[in-house]
Parts: sequence; C-alpha cells; structure tokens
Amino acid sequence: MRHTVLGVGDDGAIVRPAPGMDLVVSTDMLAAGTHFLPDAEPEALGWKALAVNLSDLAAMGAQPRWAVIAAALPTADEDWVAAFARGLFACADAFGVDVVGGDTTRGPLNLAPTVFGEVPQGQALTRAGGRDGDDLWVSGTPGLAALGLAHRQGKVSLRGTAMAACLAALDRPQPRVALGLALRGLATAAIDVSDGLLADIGHILERSALAADIDFPLLPRAALEAGADAVLAQQSLLAGGDDYELAFAAPPARRGDIEALAARLGLPLARIGRLRAGPAAQLVVRDEAGGTMPLGRRGFDHFA
Repeated sequence: MRHTVLGVGDDGAIVRPAPGMDLVVSTDMLAAGTHFLPDAEPEALGWKALAVNLSDLAAMGAQPRWAVIAAALPTADEDWVAAFARGLFACADAFGVDVVGGDTTRGPLNLAPTVFGEVPQGQALTRAGGRDGDDLWVSGTPGLAALGLAHRQGKVSLRGTAMAACLAALDRPQPRVALGLALRGLATAAIDVSDGLLADIGHILERSALAADIDFPLLPRAALEAGADAVLAQQSLLAGGDDYELAFAAPPARRGDIEALAARLGLPLARIGRLRAGPAAQLVVRDEAGGTMPLGRRGFDHFA
C-alpha cells in the first residue's frame, strides 16, 4: 500500500492525507442494465468500475489515492470475481490507487466504488468558476463510447479500426488524471463528460450562471467519421454518455498554454466554443454558417 496506514483486514482502513492537502471524495454507482450490459466481460468491467470514478477526481484536479468498493452480486461466481478483480486492480495500479476495503452481498449486479483523492488546499477545480468570455475545451474523442454501445446493441454495424476504437472507449475508458492535475491554476471550471457533452457542459453553465455557444465544426470529428449514419454519429458526439473526457473552461489568454499542454500529454484538446453572459444554462450549438442547430436529447437520463 503506497499511501495507507492500515488497509484491508480491519473494520476500517486508516489513511493519512499529506499535509496541506484537501481530500476529494466521489462515488459513481454502476448498475447492470442501466450503466452496462448484464453480460459485460468482467475484467473490462472491473477496469471501468474504478476508471469512471477516477474520472471524477480528474475533473476536480485531484490526485487519486484510495478506493473502496461495495458490490452486490447475484452469485458467488469465483471465475467472474477473479476476472473482475484483475481489471479493477490493473486500473488501480495504473493510477497509483490503494484499494483499502469494501463490502459484498447477494443481489442484482451492482457496483459502487468510492474514491478519495488529494488536491492542494484551495486548488480544486469545480464547475462554478467559469467566467464570461472563457473558452470551452474538450479532451479526446467524445462520442466513440456511445457508438460502441450502439454497435453492441445492434443499432449500427461498425468495422475495422473504427469498431475497435469505439469498443475500447466503451469498455476501457481512460480517466484524464494527468490532464486534470495540469489544469489546476489554468482552467476556471471543469467537469468529466459522463452523461453527454451537452448535458455536462450544461452543469458548468448552471453552476457558473452563464450561457455558452458551441461551434459544431470545431468538435472532434472521430465519432462523425466512424462509419455510423450521420444522425446517430451526431447524437453520439453531442449527447452520448460514457466518454469520461474532460470539458473545461479557460481564459483566451491561456490558449497557448493549453495547446502546449496537449502536445506534452499527447492528448488532443479541442477549443469548441465560449462562455458568455446570458440565461444560466442556455446552450446554443452553431453550424458551419453560424446558424443555430436544433437540439434534441442532451445526454443520459438516469431515471428515463
């Protein structure tokens, strides 16, 4: 254990945050049939269960340190549990996380990790710091995971490298921890894109009490070029969930710093729009001619 005083084996773990650090805590539940297909491969599911939680820490600019996981399992299938654990601990090792406890019980398949991270006092990124005139940015290739799910559900037939990329995005998301750490003092607001790009940018707008314009031609094109029909591809890009990229706001004066950061991390960072004064959470997507695009569903509804 890298950061732990007392780990698994007692009624509770003992951890000791470093001096001068705030503790960031987050939990994301994954329920079979809602957040993943019931027959999902267990090793990939183990990775994803932890990764989607680490993505929340990344959005706060926090360094992941500890995790606990509660799980309800229909049966005590030793092979399934062993494969799930391989994926979980592979993700923990990749991001320097100590898994320090949890609980299991019989029930419908449900996974509920809780993660803990450290950030220097007062330096956490939040959704509430956006300012009028800030640029909007997004990392990576949003929309691929939604296309991967559509492929699995038989709604589209992807092929070759596009299929592989979409399924990898769905099954083994990469939490943008290094980006989140680098954005401390650079971004004014941030969020991880888990429920859909428009929906999650909307949360920044709500908390920052601002409106925004997004330029559709500036959005990353990978989802539009994956071989799905144009309507599904656009819907996946704008409103598809499970991306676990970071959307963030930053002053225009920091564009050069962000472009240099993208080169240093080897991670595409696309400037896609701007924050502006206006009704809180008003979001306009503009097409190539500057016209307003009609918007339908903005993202995943947890109770739909």
